[in-house]
Amino acid sequence: MSQAEVLRSKLDHPVIDADGHWLEYGPILSAALEKIGGQDAIRGLQMGGTRVRQSLQMTPNERRHAHVPQEAFWGAPTKNTRDRATAMMPKLMYERLDEFGIDFSVLFPTMGLGFPRIDDGEARRALCKAFNIYCAELFEPFKDRMTPAAVIPMHNPEEAIAELEHAVGQLGLKAVTMNSLIERPVEEIKEKRPDSSDLAKWFDVIGIDSAYNYDPVWETCRELGVSPTFHRGSRGKALRVSPSNFCYNHIGHFAAAGEATCKALFLGGVTRRFPDLNFALLEGGVGYACLLYADLIGHWNIRNGDALDYTDPANLDLGLLQELSEKYAGSDMQTAIKARKGLSTRNDDSTTGAISNLDDYSACEIESASDIKSLFVDRFYFGCEADDSTNAWAFDTKNNPFNAELKTLFGSDVGHFDVQDMAGVLPEAYELVEESKMTLDDFRHFVFENPVRFWGETNPRFFAGTRVEKEALAVLRS
Repeated sequence: MSQAEVLRSKLDHPVIDADGHWLEYGPILSAALEKIGGQDAIRGLQMGGTRVRQSLQMTPNERRHAHVPQEAFWGAPTKNTRDRATAMMPKLMYERLDEFGIDFSVLFPTMGLGFPRIDDGEARRALCKAFNIYCAELFEPFKDRMTPAAVIPMHNPEEAIAELEHAVGQLGLKAVTMNSLIERPVEEIKEKRPDSSDLAKWFDVIGIDSAYNYDPVWETCRELGVSPTFHRGSRGKALRVSPSNFCYNHIGHFAAAGEATCKALFLGGVTRRFPDLNFALLEGGVGYACLLYADLIGHWNIRNGDALDYTDPANLDLGLLQELSEKYAGSDMQTAIKARKGLSTRNDDSTTGAISNLDDYSACEIESASDIKSLFVDRFYFGCEADDSTNAWAFDTKNNPFNAELKTLFGSDVGHFDVQDMAGVLPEAYELVEESKMTLDDFRHFVFENPVRFWGETNPRFFAGTRVEKEALAVLRS
């Protein structure tokens, strides 16, 4: 027995992998997508890895000159050839799950993660639709222990809803990965410099200041019983654009993307308007989420509508200020204050940027800081990998505001370069228990109860017909 099997035999609960990966085999995938989706799908497939391919074909100096990041290289297992085959062959993955100590796995694609990001509407929609059909057929024989995530394009609500209804409503897929940080042209540049508009982009984080109203998408998710899940990174963007060092670009990039999306959904009031919908940000860990949760509370305390009274320019008592300057300041300051230089009591559009509502939390309808706990902690789940020591922070109720335990999802990330031994993932995650940084109850939440609640609260039949059906139902009924 593997170490993982031994560990699993000692646990009194199943283990659910909320973020495993499979590796698409290019020649087979291409043939299948052409058969299903035709030339539009193939065109999209060819566009999918263009940026990475172009980067790796350049020298560091060429990348520096073009401001192009060093992209991922050698991203799949090779020395452990059996693990490589496992990631490529669902039947072998299915056969080895007991060896990994995993009862049920939600598998996300690798190449497919980039399909919803393609900047060609027709090709993007055709590719995502064909890929989801391929996934549904490929994993159908193994559905009692594995389920694939559908890829959902999000460039506009209409295409997102169409593919949700197709992938979830028609194909019966139960998990999804949705795009965020959508690159859109800057309108001013597009108008003034149309020849350069492709070089100036802004990132639509979906939840706030978006180009579209995505509430119909969340409503569709609720109707279909599917939990919105984001598996989006930010490598090669903003401050992660080293032309020579991949690790510089990679470290923290999932966390940065997850924070942007999570913060946007929260401040945009999405969890207020959809209080029965769960959202997941995968692979970024929970460390940033602990900080974000605390920061959202801290900022609300000093920037909510009532608190702004303390900084409202109209509340500045110029007479008192002058009186105090005459007692405590030098002549230069006294003269300047008396002349009202650099002082304003205006609280109109000229001092606020003409925003219609000064309360940045207005969409959340918060009445007290404790409301943030239910709007954030109860609705957001954070995908954590086994080697991340900050996983323990989620359970530090003495440190997290309002004694909160943030919701973590165990993600094996098998199939990718950071997993050198698939059978070693679960024991590595358990090390935090052995080091007394996480209790057995914490671990149960991490690898079992949280995944059950994340998918099962939205879709009570998510685990029906699976190996963990009985145990999952008991959790959902508790």
